Amino acid sequence: MKKLTLAIALLVTPALAQAWPWSKDMSEQISVKPQESVDPAHPGMENYPEHSEPVPGTTVFVKDRDAAEKMKNPVVADQKSLEFGGRLFGIYCTPCHGYAGKGDGLVGKKLILQPFDLTAEHARSISDGYIFGMMTFGGAIMPSYANDLSPTERWNVVNYVRHVLQQGAKVYSDVNGR
Repeated sequence: MKKLTLAIALLVTPALAQAWPWSKDMSEQISVKPQESVDPAHPGMENYPEHSEPVPGTTVFVKDRDAAEKMKNPVVADQKSLEFGGRLFGIYCTPCHGYAGKGDGLVGKKLILQPFDLTAEHARSISDGYIFGMMTFGGAIMPSYANDLSPTERWNVVNYVRHVLQQGAKVYSDVNGR
């Protein structure tokens, strides 16, 4: 009988332990949000200083794809931009668009709608802003890369698409790992 009582006590004890006040300390704690202070005398982040501006290349305010289409590419298509854009294209774009940009990537082949052929004749007539907007907002099957790539990085990819894939410019480093 003692063994049975001991076994029942061992089985019931963990259930009773959940009733102690310290069992909910983590779930019922004070929550502090980013840039918020716990000191009421110092309420946290102050407003931005007067006449402040964001660091160039970190923020672009564009309403939608139509507004983005009118944007001009602020990044010069030099060798550094093409190499960097090529590396980013290799990471983010080749799964669907393929290394040559023809929409024949490994993932793109499995999709019902084929990814856009970036080297086609009609692709050359679209604006740099349209390509930027498509990367920013996404499309029918294309996800948005606004959270993954900064505006400057997206413009570098636009340079790579325009100058390497569409015009055949030479990039002197092995940007696609081939």
